[in-house]
Amino acid sequence: MAGPYARGVEILPQPRTAAFFDLDKTVIAKSSTVTFSRSFYQGGLINRRAVLRTAYAQFLYLLGGADHEQTERMREYLSALCRGWNVQQVREIVAETLHEVIDPIIYDEAASLIERHHAAGRDVVIVSTSGAELVEPIGQLLGADRVVATRLVVADGCYTGEVDYYAYGPTKAEAIAELAVSEGYDLARCYAYSDSVTDLPMLESVGHPHAVNPDRALRREATAREWPVLTFERPVRLRQRVALGMPSRPALMATAAVAAATAGGLVWWYASRRRTAGRAAG
Repeated sequence: MAGPYARGVEILPQPRTAAFFDLDKTVIAKSSTVTFSRSFYQGGLINRRAVLRTAYAQFLYLLGGADHEQTERMREYLSALCRGWNVQQVREIVAETLHEVIDPIIYDEAASLIERHHAAGRDVVIVSTSGAELVEPIGQLLGADRVVATRLVVADGCYTGEVDYYAYGPTKAEAIAELAVSEGYDLARCYAYSDSVTDLPMLESVGHPHAVNPDRALRREATAREWPVLTFERPVRLRQRVALGMPSRPALMATAAVAAATAGGLVWWYASRRRTAGRAAG
């Protein structure tokens, strides 16, 4: 727009959007905390009894039989279990075994959905109750832009067994609201995905909530509220997806840029032809 009427018109930026993903049983097929138990055992951090106990917790979790009270008891047990662990050793074990234990249990459907959100220009945020030392490397593996996770208190390089920040239930929704303010997200246009009714506050905080492999309580809520219910059931290695030709985020963004440039070129060419034809007719 040119001329005097153009002055004083404010061009407002489009609000940013994001897709918020729970991690366990939403993006990966198992509990991330329990999945690393064998690695911690091999690294000398836990004994065989602890491995068996976490395996039982995983069994309950996969059956959908771990309610809020059982989840809290397991949280307290795991917090006490890691008291005295060296933080750097934990990070090294996670880094060494990440591809071995996590890569095979990533849902193909979730990885594809993450790619589609990135291609649409949305940030991807992993919001998980598991510890940050586990979730942050998994987030990097998935190409997530941000991670919200539980943080344990550290003193002299070791865990004290106390929880500094617990990313669970309403706390997840509070973290999303804080991100909306700091990052400029329009939550009414954002998406969220989870398998658990404990994440109901998180799902309620966005305009596009989705239940993924939902437990019974969340399925009831999703049905009553007419939310989409998704079934993810194809774990696949990320490297296999790349081998099969699935594009990475940079490739998707480059493709989008090329498409935009091509469309712009076609518009210019068409307008040029119209101007030429107009002059010839005149």
